[in-house]
Amino acid sequence: MAYAEGSIVSKILVRNDKGNVTMFAFDQGESLSEHTTPYDALVQVFDGEAEISIAGVSHLIGAGESILMPANVPHAVMATQQMKMLLTMIKG
Repeated sequence: MAYAEGSIVSKILVRNDKGNVTMFAFDQGESLSEHTTPYDALVQVFDGEAEISIAGVSHLIGAGESILMPANVPHAVMATQQMKMLLTMIKG
C-alpha cells in the first residue's frame, strides 16, 4: 500500500459479522481524532511510528510493535512520521 501526500489511505482486507481487518497508510502528521469503538481494537505498526493516545495517555509505537485499544475507551492516532498499521477489530 502506497502513501499519499497529506492523507490517510485505507484498505479493508477482511470484513464480516465477527469483525474486520484494515490496513492504513498515514502520511506524516495525519491523524484520527479521539473517538471510541464498541470493540477492542489491536493496532500493529509495520512501518514508521505513531503516537497513540488511550484514555489521555500517549504511547509512542514503532514498527514491529503493537497496542490494544480497549472497547469504549477514548483513543486517537497521530503519525509522527509516515506510518503503516494493521487494525484488527473483533466483535465479542
